[in-house]
Order: sequence, then structure tokens, then C-alpha cells
Amino acid sequence: MSAVATAPWALQAAVYDRLSQDVDLGQLIGAPPRLFDVAPTKPVYPFVVFADWKTTPLVGADDGLAHEFRLRCYSRYEGRLETRAVMTAIYDALQDANLSVDGHDLVSLRFIFSDVFLSPDGQTWNGVMRFRAVTCSRP
Repeated sequence: MSAVATAPWALQAAVYDRLSQDVDLGQLIGAPPRLFDVAPTKPVYPFVVFADWKTTPLVGADDGLAHEFRLRCYSRYEGRLETRAVMTAIYDALQDANLSVDGHDLVSLRFIFSDVFLSPDGQTWNGVMRFRAVTCSRP
């Protein structure tokens, strides 16, 4: 199977493992962590969801891939404080992290941007974080 098929899932699994084992994040989103691939239909807040994920070939590297992915945090706390605390814990856990990615080498993992806004329902805070990772296949 090609790296384009295996690397994104292997990277997501490694990110999940890191976040689910992070003590600071666990104090905010529970144990077991409320960290999902798809948002639950009846959520307990706060929780984090893997969102958009884009993988593209890395120019000039035959086996290199660039991954841009978003994590979304949802909170019903009155104000941005809880959302920002969750996002800070995620940043601390992932920025420049040395993750073990099954079948691939992680070259870099960097934070790109974040945004916090009130959802149209007027009661749910939505925090969005985007990261960029570079992987290459192991020989």
C-alpha cells in the first residue's frame, strides 16, 4: 500500500495517542479523553474532534508527504477560557513533538494557526487549530 494511503491514518493514530496520554489535556477533556474522529451526537463538553485533513506530496521528495490537519475543540463554558485552556494543552502536546508514526518517519510537526469563535447556537465555543506535519516512508 502506498504512503499516501497509510501515512495519514498512521499520523492521526500517533497524534491521538499523544493527546490521549497527555495529563494536562486529560484534566480538561476527561479520562478516557473526549477525543473523537467524529463528533458525538450527545456530547459531554468540552471535547476535541479531528476535523479537516489534507495530505499532499512533498515537492522534491519522492516519499515525502505534507499533512495539514485541524483539531476542533467544543466547549459550553461561559466565555473562551476553557476553549483556550484545551487549545493550549493541545499545542503543548503537539508542537515539535517527536511522535512514533507506524511505518513512517515524522520529520516535523508544527502549529500553523488557531481561531476561537462562538457557534451560531450562541452557547457553544468552537476552537480550531491547524497543524502541519511532514512524513516520509521508512525504507
